[in-house]
Amino acid sequence: MKLEQVSKLESKLLLSTYDRYPVLLRKGRGVYLYDDKGRKYLDLLSGIGVNALGYSHPVLTKTIAQQAKLLVHTSNLFYHEFQGRLAAALTRISGMDRAFFTNSGTEAWEGALKLARAYARANGATGTATPERATAAHSGDPGASPKWRILALEHAFHGRTFGALATTHKEKYRAPFAPVVPGVEFVQFNDVADLERKFDSTVCAIGFEFVQGEGGIRPVSREFAEAAHKLARKHNALLIADEIQSGMGRTGKWFAYQHYGIQPDLVTVAKPIAGGLPLGALLASEKVSECIHPGMHGTTFGGGPLACAVALQLINILEKEKLLKHIQRTGDYLLEQLHKLQKKNASIREIRGMGLMIGVELESADLAKEVFQKLLKAGTIVNRTDETVIRLLPPFIVKKRHIDTAIRQLDQALAMKTTLVGRNR
Repeated sequence: MKLEQVSKLESKLLLSTYDRYPVLLRKGRGVYLYDDKGRKYLDLLSGIGVNALGYSHPVLTKTIAQQAKLLVHTSNLFYHEFQGRLAAALTRISGMDRAFFTNSGTEAWEGALKLARAYARANGATGTATPERATAAHSGDPGASPKWRILALEHAFHGRTFGALATTHKEKYRAPFAPVVPGVEFVQFNDVADLERKFDSTVCAIGFEFVQGEGGIRPVSREFAEAAHKLARKHNALLIADEIQSGMGRTGKWFAYQHYGIQPDLVTVAKPIAGGLPLGALLASEKVSECIHPGMHGTTFGGGPLACAVALQLINILEKEKLLKHIQRTGDYLLEQLHKLQKKNASIREIRGMGLMIGVELESADLAKEVFQKLLKAGTIVNRTDETVIRLLPPFIVKKRHIDTAIRQLDQALAMKTTLVGRNR
């Protein structure tokens, strides 16, 4: 089928949830994607952080083919050999104690919110949770509410299911579905004073991305992260790390929280974990794991043998090929080249991120949209997030020569804008 046919079919039959780019993809290899006309695109978005090893990686494709011949799915009523092994690998690299496997990041986050409430109840929280009681307790009435409030951050994005949506900050995501799950309050980003004002004994958890993704590639400050950790310990609340986009090596360490020397109580993982197959994980400390029992939570497809077998291979490849060091080196090189570009172009307001998770904030949403479109036309895939930010999430196997190509094209896109502005003047 041609692009026009596919587009027409989708517009008639699919829910209208995506503004798709006018490209019909056929295949991928390495860091490149190819459309139906055979045109090659340098992919610096990796399926929004999913295709960690690029496309058609020989070890992953071999594993998929072999496992598909044996066992693709079995219910969680039975054992298969890969869940326990994958849990052992994930707990080893994360410092956590136990794992629960899901299908997606938002499902992992939902599980984390449930465990936070379950932990609070198992440790003395009583009463019926209502918004009125939470408000009364927060205003100073002890005993008016159980320990059930959840703190999230300004700019946060945790997913689109109801619990995740309630902890996602932008009003445009929540408003069409209001009222969302109650009990959530947002803290101003990196504002320790605001955090201290809102964190009291009614809080059962604070959850955040140590490097925000959809919110514009914003790392939390060390001061804020340490304050959140200290307050969680003080009030026997849980610290939940959303590593759905930043985890599994994206920032140059296995998880972004490891840059801060802080150990969370719960960690959510997804996007790159199975090299393109749908898989997520909720990692928990032992003290939190003790409050969950059979029947309290579950999943039909999460942790299937095919996805888990591939995830094990991905971790093995990252370790065997020392790709975390490669991510650090190429990430530093990318930042260095972007800062050089910033010096010659005032349209770049700020460059943020770490490892291969980088955001380039431009002077306006219109410019960011224009630059994205020019890059796509030139054959480089990025995307725009938080309106004004060009987001770069390259595959972990990206090389300096690929970065040089992207920098050159970004430079040209910004120069074209400058030339047009000069003419208009």
